[in-house]
Amino acid sequence: MSAVLAEFLTAYANALRRHLNWPTQADLTEAYELGRRALVEGISLLDLTENHFRVLHDVQQRQHGESTRGESDSRLPETALEFLLQTLVPLDIATRGYLDGTRRYEQQRSRADDLAGRDAFRTALVESLQDGFFVADAHGTIVEVNTAFGGLTGYGAEGLPYTLPHPWSSPAGPRYPDLGTEAQHFVIPVRHRDGRTVWLAVSTSALIKPEGNEQMFVGTIRDVTAEHDAQARDQAASRLATALGAATSVVEVLEVGLDELRRTVGAETAVVAVWPHRNAAPEVHVSGTQVSGSGARSGDGEATPHGAGVDDRSRALLDQGRRRPARSLLAVPADSDSAAGIVAPLGETGDAAMWLRFAAPRVIGAADWTLFSLLIGHLSLAVQRARNFDQARATSLTLQRAMLGPIELPPRFSVHYEPALPPLEIGGDWYDVAPLRDGTIGVVVGDCVGRGLSAAVVMGQLRTAARALLLRGAGPAQLLAELDTVASRIPGAMCTTACAAILDPARRLVRYSSAGHMPPILADVDSTGRLLEGGRSVPLATFDPPRRPEATTALAPGATLVLFTDGLVEQRGVDIDDGFAKIATVLADTSGRLPREVADAVLSRLRPATGYDDDVAMVVYRQPPAALRLEAPARAEELAVLRRALRRWLSAAAVPHDLAADLVAAANEACSNSIEHAYRGAAGRVGLSATCESDAVVITVTDGGKWKPRASDPGYRGRGIEMMRALTEELDIAHEGPGTTVRMSVTLPAITFPVANPLRGTNRRPTG
Repeated sequence: MSAVLAEFLTAYANALRRHLNWPTQADLTEAYELGRRALVEGISLLDLTENHFRVLHDVQQRQHGESTRGESDSRLPETALEFLLQTLVPLDIATRGYLDGTRRYEQQRSRADDLAGRDAFRTALVESLQDGFFVADAHGTIVEVNTAFGGLTGYGAEGLPYTLPHPWSSPAGPRYPDLGTEAQHFVIPVRHRDGRTVWLAVSTSALIKPEGNEQMFVGTIRDVTAEHDAQARDQAASRLATALGAATSVVEVLEVGLDELRRTVGAETAVVAVWPHRNAAPEVHVSGTQVSGSGARSGDGEATPHGAGVDDRSRALLDQGRRRPARSLLAVPADSDSAAGIVAPLGETGDAAMWLRFAAPRVIGAADWTLFSLLIGHLSLAVQRARNFDQARATSLTLQRAMLGPIELPPRFSVHYEPALPPLEIGGDWYDVAPLRDGTIGVVVGDCVGRGLSAAVVMGQLRTAARALLLRGAGPAQLLAELDTVASRIPGAMCTTACAAILDPARRLVRYSSAGHMPPILADVDSTGRLLEGGRSVPLATFDPPRRPEATTALAPGATLVLFTDGLVEQRGVDIDDGFAKIATVLADTSGRLPREVADAVLSRLRPATGYDDDVAMVVYRQPPAALRLEAPARAEELAVLRRALRRWLSAAAVPHDLAADLVAAANEACSNSIEHAYRGAAGRVGLSATCESDAVVITVTDGGKWKPRASDPGYRGRGIEMMRALTEELDIAHEGPGTTVRMSVTLPAITFPVANPLRGTNRRPTG
């Protein structure tokens, strides 16, 4: 035993004996001090406790021996315990403090480890981004970037920090936005380290830094150069197409188109040569300035016959260009890194060519080639359209084709035209149906003032322009707004009415706009039709509306939409609202008929006794119906119920009767196989479903049984699968899992109409 321990135990024993003999508060205070002393001198709690009970035992023995009756003080253990507990108080406080400190240390250590892990995760996350990432302080200085940022701008983390002005800012571009005061999302051109121009979409967010309450900014950048170039090309093509929309002759097309084309591509001169005959001298059209061999200059848009004003080199290039394959471009000179101009054939007939000359030689990139090809293609189409237009005005047959619209229509459509002046069978009413690249379908129905040949001339021009706008992607309101410009340039086109619509079968929507035209009528399944009176404005070329309105309406599954001209409902002495009501009533009972049957029913219901006295054009469209879901007991007597339900659904889906008959027969055979082979007389159920997706019809037959294996020689029976395969385009029989699934599909054919009026003679008074 050490001297320190021996001295402490002696002091503790003396203090305890005094307290046991005569307990006082001073003794308890001394016990507390002894506890603090034990903590400082490192006295073991075991030694202290052992010494305590040894002293207590000695005192109890002494008191017992001194007692005359052998009795001791019963309060002695309680008094000793009080002294011991007072001694242990400092040790308890120290122990709890140590544990609390240890706990806080562990918490801080865990927090530090967590922060370190999160920082590593943040770094890995930022580096994994495909978009560029940056952090900027309140002054706009870039203090952190990721690897993608360096790839997009050429300036990586090795050059940090980047102060304003940033090294990638383009002096020729727009003013660099202030991150703190301006829009948080913007697109701006920057100069890459390698010298090329890159368009970046920047998104920023403001944060407050916890340390120092300092404002900072984090953001991302994305390369949108391709999108910007594509948008610029679309805008250039739109401007050119708009400028060419009102041109009605080759001369006018070139006069307008060459100026717009030259300004768009930044060329000094645009020259087009047209050879009326293969061996004749060309007619030359020049936009800009062109130095001839004698030093003469031609002005903007001037046509110079027989090649005057064009030097020999230009004439040779143009002659070379017209002999090249259609839609091909040639840089001049071809063997140089920079080009002085572009030569291209115009159209596909080999009798026209274009020569674009730049003010100074320049490098032509991939985006430039795409832009040149797009614009020259638009001009070629406009020239060809103008030529076709000139030819169309020469014969009534061409006008009739233009009037009737497309000969081949998408599925679920029907069109009807009935002129008021047979046998010429041309007039001012027209329709057009154009499937578009995004899966939507454009529809235009119009009515020119007047009738006969003069109205048909106007109609042909407007319909051609409208179809070009549809195929270019113009919406209904934009189409009518641009047709205003076209109509204002066409004599006799004033007050033309038109209704344009974009049908979206997948999203079940129709967008439409009306220029003083009859409102379309939309009828849901087994419901009376209702007028679509939104998006209405004045007729074409009357006033200059600030903006053509447009409306959107949902197309319920199986709904029928009818667009028509006023000749259908306007009759002498009859309220026009009565005509609308008759159409709406007819549509309430035609949800299960084919679109052509709907059109026949409408025409028959509204036809006056003396025949129509105005041209009638009508387009009927059927929205794909809701999916058919049927389930019936696997009994042969249930087949008739399934066939009738499927036949009604196929009519609602506008499936032609002959194709519908094939599908019903194929579905009946599949259901028969399920009844006969899957359950073999046992109780069960068979399911039949049909869906119409875009232009395809899919029929599925399911059962919960298992078909018996097919015999190697089925004899005169067992030909059901071959029959189903012959009646459909695709047949898939799956025996996976419980039961069998038969899936059959066909593609709906396009609707073909003859060139001649399909309702010829319905205009006349019926006999009998």
